[in-house]
Amino acid sequence: MNRRGFIGYVIKQRTLLLMLTPAVLFFLLFAYVPMAGIVLAFKQFNYTGGVFGSPWNGWDNFRFFFESGNAWMVTRNTALYNIAFIIVNNVLQIAAAILLFEAVGKWFRKISQTVMFLPYFISWVVVGAIAYNLFNYDVGTLNSILTAVGLEPVDVYNTPAYWPYILVLVSAWKTLGYGSVMYLAAIIGIDKEMYEAAEIDGANIFQRIYRITIPNLFPTIIILVLLAIGNIFRGDFGMFYNMVGTNGLLFSYTDVIDTFVFRTLTTSNEVGLSAAVGFYQSVLGFATILLANYAVRKYDKDHALF
Repeated sequence: MNRRGFIGYVIKQRTLLLMLTPAVLFFLLFAYVPMAGIVLAFKQFNYTGGVFGSPWNGWDNFRFFFESGNAWMVTRNTALYNIAFIIVNNVLQIAAAILLFEAVGKWFRKISQTVMFLPYFISWVVVGAIAYNLFNYDVGTLNSILTAVGLEPVDVYNTPAYWPYILVLVSAWKTLGYGSVMYLAAIIGIDKEMYEAAEIDGANIFQRIYRITIPNLFPTIIILVLLAIGNIFRGDFGMFYNMVGTNGLLFSYTDVIDTFVFRTLTTSNEVGLSAAVGFYQSVLGFATILLANYAVRKYDKDHALF
């Protein structure tokens, strides 16, 4: 396209380009401009020199992170939690979307969607407070019920092994409504004639789900899973911090890269180390999405992101 053609195209599509401008500015200001701060990962930051005037220290920040003994733990926790979230959340969201689609009553469908979607709007701060009131050893609802029926109370906040199950269940509860809406929209877009033809041929509801609904959901599932895999090394900071806080007894099972970075920055004021860990996290996420997209392209290039 020559210069004259490009200008003409811009003038012709000016309305659409103008609508796109806020999104472009958002990503430029909050995603690309801050990338200049990556230099902090290779510097011994001090407030006199600032971001660009502080002395270089090479790979020392990365070396300290890997020699501290925390690198493997937080990387493992972040990846395993996100894998569990992807599997559990997507299975439950697909099941919920199919159930809503097959529900006969219009009012039942609307009420169910509202009830499932409501937790998505609840702040993680509130969810953390609910969890504390539920699991508190002395006055928590759980232990009050256990002692009332003659059972021993459970010390949840001093037992790390409970928390993988708690966090996975809480994540599924909070995201069920939002994810099911996206899958429900994909199901509604499936040609109704396929269901009618299958019904005429004698297919029952389970056969229609297995032979029509699920195969037609594959493109949506692949896209959403690929997007989730891109964040497999990014923990949900709001969830982990508000559910666990600074309880060091639980860190071996609940500490993820994001909470480690935050704690490093706020407790030890190590700006360079925090930047190095954040850069390490971004490289892992970038490599993961490339590998996942490559695998999808090998299987079916029409379903790949790029």
